[in-house]
Amino acid sequence: MKSTSGVKMTDSAKTGADYVSISCATYSEYELAILHQQKLRLVWHEGNVIHDRVILPLDMQTRNHEEFLIGRDVTGAAVTIRLDHIRKKQPA
Repeated sequence: MKSTSGVKMTDSAKTGADYVSISCATYSEYELAILHQQKLRLVWHEGNVIHDRVILPLDMQTRNHEEFLIGRDVTGAAVTIRLDHIRKKQPA
């Protein structure tokens, strides 16, 4: 695992070759959650690990043709989630 500015990055997030773009509507939903400071319950995968956590989304970033949600979990830990790894989202 690589860490950038204290934010954990997954190995799969390093390549960009396998990234699948998400819909504009879904991207807009994440942007609205950031604007309204709406916590989200997200289910996503990192390799063979499935995460199910409440996240406060803070920002969106694009790096190497990949899109990421930047946020904090309920413990205050910084998280960076590749958008195409998110399998389920709902307001928390």
